[in-house]
Amino acid sequence: MLLKIFIRNFILIDELELQFSPNLNIITGETGAGKSILMGALGLILGQRVQGAIVPTDGMKCIVEAAFVHPEDERAQYFFKENDLDVANELTLRREISATGKSRCFINDTPVNLTQMRQLGELLVDLHQQFDTNELENEHFQRSVIDALAGCEQLANTVRLAFGEWQQLVHLLETVKAAYNKSLEALDYHRFLFEELEALKLKEGELESLDEELQLLNNVEQVKRELAELSFMFKEGETPVLHQLKYGQHKLQTIGEYHPGLSVLGDRLFSTVIEINDIINEIEQISDKVEYNADRIQWINDRLNEGYRLQKKHGVNNTAELLGKQVELKSLLQGVNDNNAQIEQLEYKTNEAYKNVVMLAKKLSGLRFKQINPFEKDVNKLLKQIGMPNARIKVELIEGELTSNGAEEVLFLFNGNVSNNDSEQVRYESLAKVASGGERSRLMLSIKSLVAKKLQMPTLIFDEIDSGISGEAAKQVGRIMKDLSSSHQIISITHQPQVAARADTHYFVYKLVEANKVQTQVKRLSYAERVSAIAQMLSGEKPTPAAMENAREMVDAR
Repeated sequence: MLLKIFIRNFILIDELELQFSPNLNIITGETGAGKSILMGALGLILGQRVQGAIVPTDGMKCIVEAAFVHPEDERAQYFFKENDLDVANELTLRREISATGKSRCFINDTPVNLTQMRQLGELLVDLHQQFDTNELENEHFQRSVIDALAGCEQLANTVRLAFGEWQQLVHLLETVKAAYNKSLEALDYHRFLFEELEALKLKEGELESLDEELQLLNNVEQVKRELAELSFMFKEGETPVLHQLKYGQHKLQTIGEYHPGLSVLGDRLFSTVIEINDIINEIEQISDKVEYNADRIQWINDRLNEGYRLQKKHGVNNTAELLGKQVELKSLLQGVNDNNAQIEQLEYKTNEAYKNVVMLAKKLSGLRFKQINPFEKDVNKLLKQIGMPNARIKVELIEGELTSNGAEEVLFLFNGNVSNNDSEQVRYESLAKVASGGERSRLMLSIKSLVAKKLQMPTLIFDEIDSGISGEAAKQVGRIMKDLSSSHQIISITHQPQVAARADTHYFVYKLVEANKVQTQVKRLSYAERVSAIAQMLSGEKPTPAAMENAREMVDAR
C-alpha cells in the first residue's frame, strides 16, 4: 500500500507531499492542471525512464520519494533476498534526477539500478495510464489474465522452466551430433593413420637405435680394422702397452718397501693393468660380433625409411613423438565411440524432457479451458453493469506448436452489439478491430477488478480509465471501484463526478501563479469542498443550487 509521496522540483511542482488512504483515493482537476504530472512522478518511482526535461531551469535536482507498507507476498520477499536489500516495516523508494538528466535510484537508502527499481515497482503498484488499454490486445496480457484467474501461474512458470530445459537439451544434442558428424567425415582417414602407425609396431627409441646400428654396419670394415690395431697396440707390437704397464707395476713393487707412496702407486698401476685387460677383451668381443650383413642393412634401411616417412607425415621429430601421435589417434577414435554413446544418452534425456513438457502443458491447457466460461460470464456481467448490456467478450484457445507458454495461444475476441436473438450467430472480432476507446477502458476495468479479487494485487492506480463514459455507466464504474477498494488501495484520476463521489479521500489538482511562476498544487478536499468540486464537474465553474444538491446527494450516498 502506498502511504505517501513527496515531490520536489519536478516540472511545475515546487514541493508537494500527499498522504493516501488505504481505500479509494480520487484525484480530480481541470484539464491541464497537472494531474498527468502526478502520474509522471509516480512513474519515475516505479522505474520508468526519464522522458524530456523534467527539472526546472533553477538547476536544483528533482527528488521523488514514496513510502509503502512493506509487502509480505513471496515474490517481494524473494526480490529483497535476491538483491541483498534490508527489510523494514516501511519501504521507501527514492529517485533523484540532476539538471543534466543523470538519475539515481534508492530502495531504503540503498543505491540500486533502474531495473531493480522497476522490478520492485511492478510488485508494489499496478499503474494503468491513458492508452494502456492497448495492452488488452497483447497475447501475453490475455494469457496472464486467464492463468491468474485459473490459479495456474505457478504451473505456467513450471512449463516455462521445463520448456527451457528441453530446449537446452535439444541445442546440446544438435551440437554433439554436429561434432559427431564432423568427426565421422574424417573418421576413415584417422583410422587409416592409426592403423598405419600400429602396423609399424614401433618400440620406444627404436628409430634412434636402428640409426646407430646402421651407422655401425655401414662402417664395419673401418671399425674392425681400428679395433684390431688397438688390440695389437695393447698386447703386441714392439712395445706392448700392457707389457709396459706390467713392467712398471713390477718395478714399483720392488722398491715399494722404501717409500709408502710407491707401494700405493704400484697398486694403482695393477688396477690399471686389470682395466686394460678388460678393455682388450671387450674390443675383441665387439670385433668378433661386428660382421657385415647386407640383409640386415637393407631391413634397417627399409624400416627407417618407413619411420622417417611417418615422422614427416605427422610433423614430428623422433620415435617418442610418433608414438604420441599413435596414442592421440587411438583416443580420437575412442572419442567417436564415446560421442555415439553420449548422443544416445542425450536423445533419451531429450525425449523424456519433451514428454514432461507435453504432460505439464496438457495439464495447463485443462485449467485454462476450465476457466474460459466463468471468465466470459463474469466479464460480460460487469460489462452489462457498467452500461454495455449488448457487449460480449469471447476467449479462444488456439492449439498450436508447443512453446514456453504452453500448447495454445490465448485470444480475446469482442462484439459490442449482441442482441438476445442473435447470440448464437454473433461474429466476434479482435479487440483492435471492433472495440472503441471507451469500450476498451470499461473492459480493462472489468478484467482488472476480477484479477484483483483473485490475486493479492498491489496498489491499483487508474489514470482516466473511465474516459469516454458518463451517466449510469460512470456510476457503475464508481461502484466497481468502491467495491474493489474494500480490499485494495485504489488511486484514480477521473473526470467523472459519479466516480469522484465514491472517494474515501478526494484530492484536487490546480495551478497557482505566484511571482509570475506557474506551479501545480494539490489539495485534500473537505466535505464541503468535495460537494462543490463535484457540483462543478456536473454543471460548470459556477454550479447551480440543483447541481449542489445533486452533488451532496451523490457524496452522501457513497
